Amino acid sequence: MTNNVLNEATEQVKKLRRSRSDKMIAGVCGGAAKMLGVDAALLRIILVAATLLGFGTGAVLYVAAWLLMPEEDAAV
Repeated sequence: MTNNVLNEATEQVKKLRRSRSDKMIAGVCGGAAKMLGVDAALLRIILVAATLLGFGTGAVLYVAAWLLMPEEDAAV
């Protein structure tokens, strides 16, 4: 019985993965938007604003996420 509860809880956990379908460069914003439940365009606008107003901080964060976030599994 404990294994069923654990399996159900694991299936419901949202995982941060780069998107294969909703991407412009690497899918970082698409994957984050999917996990957060918001529009990817909104995250892209925020990222551009952070890059312009934060002296490139947004770009550095994007590259770091690109390198560290795994890509989502291929749809079968």
